Amino acid sequence: MTLEHPLGRFLLPLLASIVALTPLAIDLYLPAMLVIASDLNTDLENVQVSLSSYLGGYALGMMVFGPLADRFSRTRLTQIGLLGFAMTSAALAITQDIQVFCILRILQAFFGAAASVVVPGVIRHYYKENTAKGMSYVSMIMMVAPLVAPSLGAMLMLVWHWSAIFFVLTGYAITILIITLTVSIDVPRFTNDKMTLHFFTRNYLTVFSNRSSRHDILTSMLVSFAFFCFLTSVPFIYLDYYQVSEQLFGMLFALNIIALMFGNFLNTRLVPKIGSRKMLYIGLLIGLVSGISVLVLSIYGVSVWILASAIAPLMMSLGITASNADALILIAFEKHTGTATAVIGTLRFGSGTLIGPLLALIQPQNTIPFAALMFSAVILAGLCQIQQRRFLPDTKKAGEPA
Repeated sequence: MTLEHPLGRFLLPLLASIVALTPLAIDLYLPAMLVIASDLNTDLENVQVSLSSYLGGYALGMMVFGPLADRFSRTRLTQIGLLGFAMTSAALAITQDIQVFCILRILQAFFGAAASVVVPGVIRHYYKENTAKGMSYVSMIMMVAPLVAPSLGAMLMLVWHWSAIFFVLTGYAITILIITLTVSIDVPRFTNDKMTLHFFTRNYLTVFSNRSSRHDILTSMLVSFAFFCFLTSVPFIYLDYYQVSEQLFGMLFALNIIALMFGNFLNTRLVPKIGSRKMLYIGLLIGLVSGISVLVLSIYGVSVWILASAIAPLMMSLGITASNADALILIAFEKHTGTATAVIGTLRFGSGTLIGPLLALIQPQNTIPFAALMFSAVILAGLCQIQQRRFLPDTKKAGEPA
């Protein structure tokens, strides 16, 4: 389809570069976790908590900025987020205390949410019933960031120090900020209401009271929980348990991210033909089969390459399922895309905050807890969709081909 936006096909790469703030902020420093723990005189578990801190800050930012995206200029909101993200990234590069580090991660994520919360609504406006296709394109482009981020992070540590990772994030945010000063990503707004508590509660009640979308929202949250379980656990699995080099870590991580990208690419090809609902089911089926495989292989203690290869189709399934679940939610809320995005993001990243403390409590000695958590999330997402079938007469048209 041809986009009516002045940027045309350059709109999606711009939106992807904005959304990529979060995967870059997470994945760039994954290979540096052990070094950061050493430099800040703490242990790896506390550095893993800094990842959960980021997810919590992002969830909080989504809650605050989501309704604001329905009310104010999305371009201006993006610029505020990018500026705040750049400033906190620079501060992270020079901190020497793990507690300050975690607090700054919360602020970094908070501002990052202001920038990225606007993106799904822009896609929803221009792609309409093909929202899942647009979301997959953005996800596919955005996945270049986590694909190269661990290797780039390892390279930055080789040539300088882990602080370079956060200086790079500063420069990245400033570059996008300069671009947004010359173009607009605004879309029509449907309200001019004053900023009161009633405005926020009414918008959120509109989304939460929609019973036909409730199980899709839970599905999105559970699939994201599985994804963040992977992100939080992967430093321990590859660097600590299997004791691979930081460079090999980047290769193994890239294998899993390529699988995630392939899932989004497959979705762009198939979703216009069979619809978002059926593609969501296909994603969950692949996730169920591959989740069982990862769990069984973890129990038997296979080599790192075999386990990484088994994780790949599971990551592919997460890409397919998440894109379609999010698209079905956005299609249901044309006038409240910012708030709907906030609900998705808050539950998604809020659930992700549980993983770091949960793993710190479990103190895993092998890959079985990781595999069990991911498999459980896929199972629960499947149960949500079984419940969702009760509302299909009301939602059949959403995301289905004509």
